[in-house]
Amino acid sequence: MITKIYKRTAHRLALFTMLYSLFTVLVSCADLDQTSISSIDKDNFYQSKNDIETAINGIYQEFTVNGMYGIWNNQTIYLQDLQTDYVRAGAQTNSAHIREVANFAVQPTNLFVVNAWEAHYTAINRANVVIDKVTAADWLDEQSKQNYIAEARFLRAYTYFNLVRYFGGVPLVLHDGEGEGASRNTVDEVYEQIVSDFTAAEQLPANYTTLDSKASSLGASALLSKVYLVWAQTSSEKGKANQNAYYQKAVDYAQKVIDSGKYRLLDKFIDIWSVDKKNGPEHIFTFEHDRTVNANITGHCVFATNWSDTEPVLIATSDRYYTEMDPKDQRRDGSWAKSIINPNTGTDFVFTIPRFRKYIDSLNFANPASSGNAAGQSTNSVVIRYGEVLLIKAEAENELNGPTPAAYDAINQIRRRAYWSPYLNIQNEPSDGSPLELSGLTKEQFRQAVRDERWKEFILEGQRWFDLVRWHILVKHVKENSPASEPLKIQNVSKRNYLLPLPQDQIILNPNLTQNWGYSGESGDGPYDSSFE
Repeated sequence: MITKIYKRTAHRLALFTMLYSLFTVLVSCADLDQTSISSIDKDNFYQSKNDIETAINGIYQEFTVNGMYGIWNNQTIYLQDLQTDYVRAGAQTNSAHIREVANFAVQPTNLFVVNAWEAHYTAINRANVVIDKVTAADWLDEQSKQNYIAEARFLRAYTYFNLVRYFGGVPLVLHDGEGEGASRNTVDEVYEQIVSDFTAAEQLPANYTTLDSKASSLGASALLSKVYLVWAQTSSEKGKANQNAYYQKAVDYAQKVIDSGKYRLLDKFIDIWSVDKKNGPEHIFTFEHDRTVNANITGHCVFATNWSDTEPVLIATSDRYYTEMDPKDQRRDGSWAKSIINPNTGTDFVFTIPRFRKYIDSLNFANPASSGNAAGQSTNSVVIRYGEVLLIKAEAENELNGPTPAAYDAINQIRRRAYWSPYLNIQNEPSDGSPLELSGLTKEQFRQAVRDERWKEFILEGQRWFDLVRWHILVKHVKENSPASEPLKIQNVSKRNYLLPLPQDQIILNPNLTQNWGYSGESGDGPYDSSFE
């Protein structure tokens, strides 16, 4: 662990009982205090397989707890979608920390930033303890030992993948008891460790789990395809020197997932988030939520005001994002709710500004046992799904070889699903008369087509800021696309927003940490050359 986290927990490890067993969810969208949790003595704990599995569940748990600021409770959506042109803080937002993120004015003291650092390193430390303890467990059979280590390494890799995209080079801590006073590793060193860990996780048995909420071999392959795509687009020394090789690895790992035959696109787009269709054929890796234990707070923050025009905490900056989408594209009504039936009246309520649809649990918001505020809180968080694997393949193939038949095949699968009518069982065509299936594009046109499909496919899935950053177009895109009603987004966004600031308290506690450029009053372009727009 690092600095402040080590100060709090170097003498102990929080090993938690099974996921869903310890927390009462906090659903307020105001500032919340973090809950104090008891711990277990790590040195006397690892006596059985059940102990190890409990410890591994403690790693998973870190991604779905801590209420407002939890990694996949709210943090991911707030940092990765609110920091774009299309999401803003609604009128009901009473948190200065949310408004900082919304207006590209995030500070090193922002609680989303502070908790992102601490929560991710807490998960890393738990993974490190599991790896170290299981490695030393002479009583454990070799196959079980390797499986447990691979699962922990999968989660550690995913955690570092988030951190390096948030903060750039971060300290690599790979063993329990290390890390205090550590300096930052390079971006390439972090990516090398991510690749090493995910590669180890590929060795998990094919039958290790039937749940997409558990680490799996193909989950590791899918995430490796994404890791190599993103690494190829960094400005790091190895990212630039090995760009084509990394694009090829992205294609290869994506193809490995495709060739497995295990996954497919769901016919009905909105089913990806249906609470009765978890562990579906499109899900590769997700985090489980249950509103009574570890609720997905995003579901509350997009629909807290229910059937009224009172603005919830997260809302679109304009209705243009809804109106510009083709009504024949099922992603429009799968991503936006311009109207939704009010079970109290039996009639549709029409919103002035559409609500984000993916986190509205239409199966349960009318249930007398739950309130409208609970809508979506049992919706799983999707880390990677088959639709993204296809778009990764299309993007990497185009960057490497131009728009080849393989690239067209991948992106056109996404488009065919988008324009498929699951209710009428017919294949629609775009309303503007353009062809459904893309063909005859230049490399630049195909690149833009991929970006357009990713935008429509991943609305409010924690992808957009990461995409704009890796494409080096964050500032330009936000300035050109934010509506005039959001002057602070346009005014404040700058090249410093290509990374988050390191938390101020971490820098105070560890003088070997350095702050990211732009957060200490620097001006100009800093480390960002003209390729960053």
